[in-house]
Amino acid sequence: MSGGLVVIAGRWIWRSGKKCVNLQKVFQPMTTPHSTTTAATPPTYASLRASLAKGIAPARVYILHGEEGYFTDELVKMFEGLVAEDDRDFGLTRLYGPTTDAATIVAAARSIPMLVDKQVVIVKEAQAMRADEVGKLSGYVAAPSPHTVLVVAFRGAQAKGRDLLASARKGGAVVFESKKLRESSLAGTIESMVREKGLTIEPKGVAMLGEYIGTEASRLYNEIDKLALILGKGSMITPEAIERNIGISKDYNNFELVGAVARRDMEAMFTILGYFRANPKGNPTVMTTAALYNFFSGLLIYHFTPSKSPSDKMSALGLKWQGQLRDYEAGARNYNAYITIGIISELRRFDRMTKGVGSRQNEYDLLHNLLYRILTIRGING
Repeated sequence: MSGGLVVIAGRWIWRSGKKCVNLQKVFQPMTTPHSTTTAATPPTYASLRASLAKGIAPARVYILHGEEGYFTDELVKMFEGLVAEDDRDFGLTRLYGPTTDAATIVAAARSIPMLVDKQVVIVKEAQAMRADEVGKLSGYVAAPSPHTVLVVAFRGAQAKGRDLLASARKGGAVVFESKKLRESSLAGTIESMVREKGLTIEPKGVAMLGEYIGTEASRLYNEIDKLALILGKGSMITPEAIERNIGISKDYNNFELVGAVARRDMEAMFTILGYFRANPKGNPTVMTTAALYNFFSGLLIYHFTPSKSPSDKMSALGLKWQGQLRDYEAGARNYNAYITIGIISELRRFDRMTKGVGSRQNEYDLLHNLLYRILTIRGING
C-alpha cells in the first residue's frame, strides 16, 4: 500500500508502506495547564538546552522573550535541530515577524504534517509584530495542535500581547525569559557554564573571565566553548590556559592591579600601569576606575561588618568562595576605614578628570597620580 494519512480509532496515522507512525506519540506528553513545572519553576537556559539536545520538546508551544538576544538565538537553533536536515522541507516552517501575521502563523501550526513524523513552526523576530496581532495568537496558544511545536521568539524584547502569557499558562506552554547576565551573579554563571561543558575552573580564572569579558553572554559562551574544545572534557581551566588560548593576560589586568593595590605593592602597581599605558585598547581607564571603585567600596563594607567571621564577611560582600576574600583581608590591613573613604573620594575625582572635568592630562598620567594618592593618602582628616 502506498503512503497516506488515515484515521484509526480517532487518531491521525501516517501510513508509509508497512510502517505506521502515530503522530500523537511523536512528542513527549505535554505539560498540563495547571502543572507547577511551567508556573512555579520557569525553565532555565541550561535545562532547555539539555532537553532539546536529547530531541525532547514536551510542550506544544514555547514563548522565548527577554532582553538577552543570545540565549533566544541559541535556543531557536536547537528547535530547528529537532527536525532532521532531510525532513526540513516538510517538517520545519520558519516565519518572520516583520513579514507575517497571526492568521498565517496559526494556519501553519494547525496544518497536519505530511511525509514527516512531526513539524516545528518557528516565528523569528516576533518583536517586530504589532501587539494586537500578537494578541491574536492567544486562542491558539491556549489550545494548541497536538502535531506541532510552535516557537514564538521575541529577540531582545519582552513578549507583546496582553493575553499571550496568560493563554500560555492556561495551555501548558513553556515561557522562557532570556535575562541579561548580571555582575552580581556573574561568577556563579561562569562556573555553571564551565560545569555544563564538563570542565572545572580555578577561582582566579573565573575572575579573569568575569573582568575581561563581563556580562556579554555570547562572548562568554564562545570563549568557554573554545576552551572546552582545546582542553577536553574533565580538564581544569587555569589562568595560564585562559592567557594562552583567549589572550587575556593573567599578569597585567585590573584583577592583578587591584591585588597589588590591596597589598600596597608599589613595584607591581606601576609595572601594571606601564603595561596599561602601552596597551590602551585592551585596558581603558574606565574599566580600571570601576575595578578600583568596586574594591574600595567592598573594603568599606568589610570594615563596617561587625562580625569577624570570614563567612559573614563573604556574605556581606556577596562573595562565593573564600579565595576572593584575600584582597579584602590584605586591603583591611593596609587601609583603615578613614583612608578607604578618602580613596573613594579620590576615585570619584579621578573619574571626573578622565572625562575632561578640571583636567586635560593624559588619562594614564592621571591614573599614575591616582595610584600615588592611594599610596600616600591619610584619610578624610589627612
